[in-house]
Amino acid sequence: MRNNTVAAMQLFENMLLLLALAVLLLQVSRRMSLPYPSMLALAGAVAGLLPWAPQVSIEPHLALVLFIAPALLDAAYDTSPRELVRNWLPLTALVVVAVLLTTAAVAWVGWAHGGLPLAAAITLGAIVAPPDAVAGTTVMQNFRIPRRTLSIINGESLLNDAVALLIFGAAAAAAMTPHLAISSQLPILAASVPAGALLGYLLGKAFVHLAPIVAGTMSATIVEFVMTFGAWLIAEHLKISPIIAVVVFGMTVARYFPSRSNARDRVHSYAVWGAAVFALNVLAFLLMGLQARNIIAQLSGQARMDALAFAGAVLGTVIVVRLAWVLAYGTVIRALHPAFERLGVEVPVAPKRVGVLVGWSGMRGLVTLATAFALPADFPGRDTIVLAAFAVVLGTLVLQGLTLGPLIKRLGIQPDHSLEHELASARTRLVDAALQVLEGQETHKPGVAEVIQELRADRRALSNPAEASTVTELDEARLQALRSQRRLLHELRASGEIEDDVFHVIEEELDWAELNASAAAQARIASV
Repeated sequence: MRNNTVAAMQLFENMLLLLALAVLLLQVSRRMSLPYPSMLALAGAVAGLLPWAPQVSIEPHLALVLFIAPALLDAAYDTSPRELVRNWLPLTALVVVAVLLTTAAVAWVGWAHGGLPLAAAITLGAIVAPPDAVAGTTVMQNFRIPRRTLSIINGESLLNDAVALLIFGAAAAAAMTPHLAISSQLPILAASVPAGALLGYLLGKAFVHLAPIVAGTMSATIVEFVMTFGAWLIAEHLKISPIIAVVVFGMTVARYFPSRSNARDRVHSYAVWGAAVFALNVLAFLLMGLQARNIIAQLSGQARMDALAFAGAVLGTVIVVRLAWVLAYGTVIRALHPAFERLGVEVPVAPKRVGVLVGWSGMRGLVTLATAFALPADFPGRDTIVLAAFAVVLGTLVLQGLTLGPLIKRLGIQPDHSLEHELASARTRLVDAALQVLEGQETHKPGVAEVIQELRADRRALSNPAEASTVTELDEARLQALRSQRRLLHELRASGEIEDDVFHVIEEELDWAELNASAAAQARIASV
């Protein structure tokens, strides 16, 4: 018992030191304007080189639900269904075709050159197929590339996770059960997808109606985590797609819950979920670095060189296939664009330079790491697959992530200021809505005139509402104006006059303004 306690404390101390190392590298990332996932990848690699670093393992089944469910929910919440529909063709090309091409190409490399069984090779292909948008968007937002391109990359990041995880589940099951053919699981998968979508929608609607009961308490955060992980676990028990269930759950909550929640809970929820997903990213990269170290340590001589060469071949395949497909797709679409116009079909046509940028932005991240963790210890070729997965994540994040900024400058892509223009237009309309409610009341209610003056100043400068620390009559007027602005904001979103990215930016501004105008007790999260 004593030895177990000492080992547990050593593990805890070592993990704290590793997390501290990650924090230091992340500060370097912030100060040098580098994408933080690239620094996390380097932190994982450095952790694997430290001689005192612990040997850490995670139960495979736990890895998927622990790492994937929160990441999927976070991505689904920020994904606009309207944008998915608008960009259906490029998303289909990236989400379906690119994932299938990458899976097939990597599977061939694994089968022909890595000595993996076919099902295990397909599993490897599914693991490294889905890009992670975090690193790409972190860089691209700084350069203000076209919003539509960012929207496509974000939508791709969510949907290709779902497609790749479906392939992963079928291939991994076939690899562990040799007599079970992958094709035999296709009918089951076909049925599990709509069933998972239905379950996610029902759970999302249930959350929308139940969450207000615990609003304003710490229990609200617990309910969010329970419902998210619960959606995954319930789907697993029902033998339907947990990935689709969590994705639809997140999109349902994002669509219907903001109008039923309050500013206090939203600010608290965003902070908690942002920290949780970020911490899971840090932990996943550190764990992968430690596992890669153990795998390399077990190899010697030629075997180690062969394993590293194979990992490099997989990395090269992943990069080349995506870049080649994106450029080929762009060439075909530009050639067929006149035909689409004659048919009255709107198809976005991006310049070739944007295609190069999208093709080069295929960095891999948390989903690749988590699915590699999820392989059981006796999985055929597990060490080879895990090492290749880590090489792809590290290679793409460092090679592509650190060169995206210079590439954008080299391509000469012009900054897109449409977000700022749409924000200014929406803010102006919200101020007008508040003024319409309050004008004419200044002679009847003290303090209203001051609010009107502030709103008129906001109308001119489009600045944030003034801060206030106590609930005075002026604060009450502010809250009344904010309620009218919030109603209009939801109407603008529902009618499609503004996009979801504009909605979320202004919603957060209104949340903070509401908290500033509220009493301290109302802004504080209660314990229960």
